[in-house]
Amino acid sequence: MIKQTSLVKVKPSEISFTFTASPGPGGQNVNKVATAVQLRFNVLQSSSLQEEVRARLISLLGGKLTTQGELIIKASRFRTQERNKQDALNRLQELLQRASIPPKKRKKTKPTFSSQQRRLSTKKLHGAKKTLRRHTDE
Repeated sequence: MIKQTSLVKVKPSEISFTFTASPGPGGQNVNKVATAVQLRFNVLQSSSLQEEVRARLISLLGGKLTTQGELIIKASRFRTQERNKQDALNRLQELLQRASIPPKKRKKTKPTFSSQQRRLSTKKLHGAKKTLRRHTDE
């Protein structure tokens, strides 16, 4: 089980891996060993995710989900299958961590009296400048 936070615990059965030949470095093994990893996680059908976390994850991922609601993470940074697999899991964990944090509510603030006065005085100066231009052009 991949433990992210108290809200998100993903079961290993919900994650699938496929291994392919890596386009990156590999030395003599480059044409023989499938080291690149494709991690697949179905966001829409996962029973591990709470609804608010699922909604935040979907909005966070945007167009990266397939039409079936699957998130596909490709990892081919390293030369070994195990390190690429761990890299893909870490990236999934980081996405789930970001989705599990609820957004902060915006506090309404009021502009200070002095900032309002500054704004109004600059508006008056700007308007005066324009009226001077109008009278000198004619």
